Amino acid sequence: MDEIERYLLKNKDEQLDDSSPRLLRELAYDRLKDAIRYANLQPGAPISETRISKALGISRTPVREAMQLLSQEGLVEIIPGRAVTVASRSIREVLDVIHIRLLLEPELARLATELISPEQLETLWQSLEKMEDAVERVDRSAWSKADTVWHEILSAACPNALLGEMVLQMRNRIHRYANIDHKLEIAQLRNGTAEHRLIVEAIDAEDARSAESLMRTHLENLRANLFNQLIY
Repeated sequence: MDEIERYLLKNKDEQLDDSSPRLLRELAYDRLKDAIRYANLQPGAPISETRISKALGISRTPVREAMQLLSQEGLVEIIPGRAVTVASRSIREVLDVIHIRLLLEPELARLATELISPEQLETLWQSLEKMEDAVERVDRSAWSKADTVWHEILSAACPNALLGEMVLQMRNRIHRYANIDHKLEIAQLRNGTAEHRLIVEAIDAEDARSAESLMRTHLENLRANLFNQLIY
């Protein structure tokens, strides 16, 4: 049994219903994306469609469709007639994607500040608190999951749905490069969490310009930290 199967079986917490092909595809997509993010898979690791379908207890068709979606997001590489593997990422691509995030996410933060709902803001605070708790417990996986929810909620709060979708796609594209969150020192994760708090405080205060500026600073710091970790 490989790492992705172990992760899927360990986190198999809801029954999959064969009556809805679309639902099965979406659930398979979500489960596989989480497995790629959190199961500590190495770039180039093979992913077996047959073994995944057995681990999830569903047919191969929704798994195959989920693989296509993951391929479009750059999380897996499909070699026609041969194999599906976890996508590899070059250092150059990681830095290029962060550059794109720098162009997009400050604007997303500004727009989200203006129209975020009370429920979304509460979830941002809750995710932030989970990140702070995870840093204190030195639990990188919990930190990464809370950080993912934080960014997903902020993107959902953006009135420009396409912008929110693009930001998440860019983030997903490099999120699992050599398990990025695990490459950062705990002190760097602590600093990043503090930056998240400043952003949430600005959003809570309805200060869109500060949220925009703070998001830019956060991403600039992330780029610098990753450059040092990936190069050295």
